[in-house]
Amino acid sequence: MTGLKAAVTVHRRIAEIGRQSWDACASGPPYAANPFISYDFLDCLEAAGCAVERTGWGPRHLAIEDTHGEVGAVMPLYLKSHSQGEYIFDHAWADAYERAGGRYYPKLVSASPFSPVTGPRLIVRSDIDQAAGRDRLVDAGLALCEQFGVSTLGINFPLPDEWRFMGERGLLQRQNQQYHWVNAGYGAFDDFLAVLSSGRRKTIRRERRDAVKDLEIHTLTGADLTESHWDAFFGFYMDTGSRKWGQPYLNRRFFSLLNERMADRVLLVMARRGGRWIAGALNLIGGDCLYGRNWGCVEDVPFLHFELCYYQAIEWAIDHKLARVEAGAQGQHKIARGYLPTPVYSAHFIADPALRGPVARFLEQERVAVQGEMDWLAEEYSPFRKMDP
Repeated sequence: MTGLKAAVTVHRRIAEIGRQSWDACASGPPYAANPFISYDFLDCLEAAGCAVERTGWGPRHLAIEDTHGEVGAVMPLYLKSHSQGEYIFDHAWADAYERAGGRYYPKLVSASPFSPVTGPRLIVRSDIDQAAGRDRLVDAGLALCEQFGVSTLGINFPLPDEWRFMGERGLLQRQNQQYHWVNAGYGAFDDFLAVLSSGRRKTIRRERRDAVKDLEIHTLTGADLTESHWDAFFGFYMDTGSRKWGQPYLNRRFFSLLNERMADRVLLVMARRGGRWIAGALNLIGGDCLYGRNWGCVEDVPFLHFELCYYQAIEWAIDHKLARVEAGAQGQHKIARGYLPTPVYSAHFIADPALRGPVARFLEQERVAVQGEMDWLAEEYSPFRKMDP
């Protein structure tokens, strides 16, 4: 095993670390290929001006060299002036702390910006002792908290074993839920339907039939993607974003950069009527998972959201033998489409004991409530036949 040097460096752009050094840590084992922590994805966000100081996402990425002078461990890290685009909601903590006279912002967050996707956050190269590397990164994050005088360090959507590790280090543990579809070795979409209750099978077949009436559905990836597709999709994205949260996080340049650098890891599912694109869903392709991210439309078609975001994703994952589909945050309606409750995590260091104590008690109760809700939803609303495990 290679060791790590004592010094930790802080970088205000991921480009300072470089693709080769970052991906030597982030794309090798023990991590399945996760596009959301790849150099190209994070650099696209910075180069497009989406995850930068001006938008309240100031990069402060950590890097630690090994004894040979090569980068051996990294952490994606941002100095945040707000809590938008994280999908781990701490607004109540911020409000309570500031009402009591504290200063909640800025704060430090380790995450993939605008992406509620589980992935490695304490990223250690495979030939370096994982526990030692993770320990060093946590220490570095805590030291930066003290150096900057910030209120909190949040590590959002870490891997489950990272979450447990950080709990052992004394960070507060939070659990939430998403809805994921798991591939049980299906050979075709009809094999998936066969394990559902008869009522759900009929409903899904009807929804799929009605959704695509008079429409063409196109699944596009790699060289099939063109700027005209992105022009159309950006229109959908802006319409949905402006209606849901006021100001969309991504700009048009980001999608061009994504196409330029990561087209082979993009799956764009688009619907067209009479030569005009009317709706689309953006997915990113991981090593064993299809990640659903953004959706939008300019025409209201019943069930089309389900078709483009859920059913097409399942079908594509089956055809390409991917283990699961992660369909993003929220949405109990996903359960009826085969996406079952799945835990997701975050870990938190809170500097002020006056805030840390109440939050710790809240999170303990919240974890129990979330797990109870997951068990209840899976039992009461699962579309799978009861005789199946």
